[in-house]
Amino acid sequence: MYNQDIIQRTRSRKGAFPMIFYNSFNRDCRDRIGAIVVGSSETLRIQITDVPVEAVAIEIFADGQDHKDAQRVRMQAAADNWYEGKLTPPTTGLYFYRFVITTAQQSLYYAPKSKTYGGDGEVFREADTGYYQLTVLDHEETLPEWYRHAIFYHIFVDRFNNGNADGQVNHPKPNSFIYGTHEDLPYYVKDANGQIVRWDFYGGNLAGIEQKLPYLQKLGITALFLSPIFAARSNHRYDTADYEKVDSMLGTLADFDHFLAAVHQAGMHVILDGVFNHVGADSKYFDLYHTYEPRNGATDSPNSPYYDWFTFTQYPEKYNSWWGVGDLPTINKDSTSFHHYIADPQTGIVSYWTKRGVDGWRLDVADELEDSFIGQIRTAADQYPDRVLIGEVWEDASNKIAYGNRHHYLEGGMLQAVMNYPLRNQLVDLVNGNLSVDDWVQAGLTLKEHYPQSVFQNNFNNVGTHDTERILTSLDNDTKKLALLINLFFAVPGVPCIYYGDEVGVTGGKDPDNRRFFPWGKENNEIQGIYADAIHRRQTDPALSNDANFIPFYGYRWGGIWRRLTNADGSIQDALVIFNPNEIPILADIRQLHTDYLTVDQVAFLHQHIQTTPIAPYEFQWLTPDVI
Repeated sequence: MYNQDIIQRTRSRKGAFPMIFYNSFNRDCRDRIGAIVVGSSETLRIQITDVPVEAVAIEIFADGQDHKDAQRVRMQAAADNWYEGKLTPPTTGLYFYRFVITTAQQSLYYAPKSKTYGGDGEVFREADTGYYQLTVLDHEETLPEWYRHAIFYHIFVDRFNNGNADGQVNHPKPNSFIYGTHEDLPYYVKDANGQIVRWDFYGGNLAGIEQKLPYLQKLGITALFLSPIFAARSNHRYDTADYEKVDSMLGTLADFDHFLAAVHQAGMHVILDGVFNHVGADSKYFDLYHTYEPRNGATDSPNSPYYDWFTFTQYPEKYNSWWGVGDLPTINKDSTSFHHYIADPQTGIVSYWTKRGVDGWRLDVADELEDSFIGQIRTAADQYPDRVLIGEVWEDASNKIAYGNRHHYLEGGMLQAVMNYPLRNQLVDLVNGNLSVDDWVQAGLTLKEHYPQSVFQNNFNNVGTHDTERILTSLDNDTKKLALLINLFFAVPGVPCIYYGDEVGVTGGKDPDNRRFFPWGKENNEIQGIYADAIHRRQTDPALSNDANFIPFYGYRWGGIWRRLTNADGSIQDALVIFNPNEIPILADIRQLHTDYLTVDQVAFLHQHIQTTPIAPYEFQWLTPDVI
């Protein structure tokens, strides 16, 4: 542990006296990287040279506590100028820590360089510093085996395929329009206030997805994530009109059951989009346009059973809505009757559809839901074995603050994973030259440090959704950039999810352009090959499984990913990829390897198995276990 090479690395670091080494990503400095379970202990180690030390302490305080009331845990001297101390947080939640080094002259503070990232730190002579984060869980989650090994496919149902033999659209909606051809680009018809007054449809349906299951299986897809399927007025169906009905344009309840049976018969799974933060203005619950009989919606009468679901500022014309979109009245977060309607274990909506065979749920805008409500949904879903609950969160979900409240949905008993938008942003920025390789490594390792291991290893990874630009468009339609990004995407831990059409080169800007119809018969074969090869590698190389350790690394303008799987019998399998995310050729010189966050053994392994190699722009090289 206390190796002379660490001391040498410390002395070679740039910076003023004294010389201090601590890196929160380095296993020489921490027992483990990631969240810990409450009641367990975490030992931290810091190395201090070239300074007379009187005392070293870890200063730690809980989230919500004033840092002035922080506790200090004294660290004990060990060999080779190392000091070590043990933290045993008494409750779940977030804790923040730094180091205090006391000399004869002054107190010094060692804290992370960045208030966003972990990793390296620096010495501060003033008390105003950032802090490292330690996440403490109630328990580590166990996720279904099928989910942990899945390759997902995200389908915007109206835009995928029409399964009717005659091509007719099921039950066209009033005051809408249907495109003349599937090649037409999506378009909104809005009024003078910017409100959509005519929704557009292509006519994709459940039978169409069922018809294309062989295509999805051939691609390597094992699970589907569907955009909302419940009755609604819009094409996206985030404006739910009736949670108890399948939208008639998609099919009947019998069609849904037939589709679900076909998916399961194919050995695949399906999760639904649960939109429980808002409903549609044109819903049986709100009934703004008095569409429903009997007239029982919240705007029909204050005596409506749904009245307390909503917050009116001037009844019935003015009410709280999602981001001010009048078509999406938000649910009153204190409405116990709504929570009962959705999450009651016996009669709730979640139970109703899960009982029919749905394999899990993705919660829309999870950070706008109360943690307690998410917990109720989880309880309802947990009645059925091998189900999964995922949340839409766009940032680091371990420390998310929304509307002034800290969320704790990753600490056990709520969300089992979240949509990994940070990964998407990091990959796009890296390949587009807007994020350096070292910052990319630091961002990825920070998520590893902050998240529970079960979440980091099994996050719901995506590089495109109905809320983002198409990935090819984000990369300026550059297929070399795309090939690099997709190979990195499938090399990192997590459950990969492909947005329909990305694998055949569909392009498009922001909503609605990112929701084009699938170009059946006009697929881009080159791009399809990029995805097929990456999926095949992921499914056939055990070292790329979610159980394998994730060790990113970098030198000057080049990077790499090392995955290591330790099997139950003690045998080890490795996978390595090195890459150049630049528009110019580079020399991947292993002598430039940055080592502060790597253990001595990890550094030795990489020096042994990676040769100094020239790499062309946006190219990558896989070093397979046979090569290693």
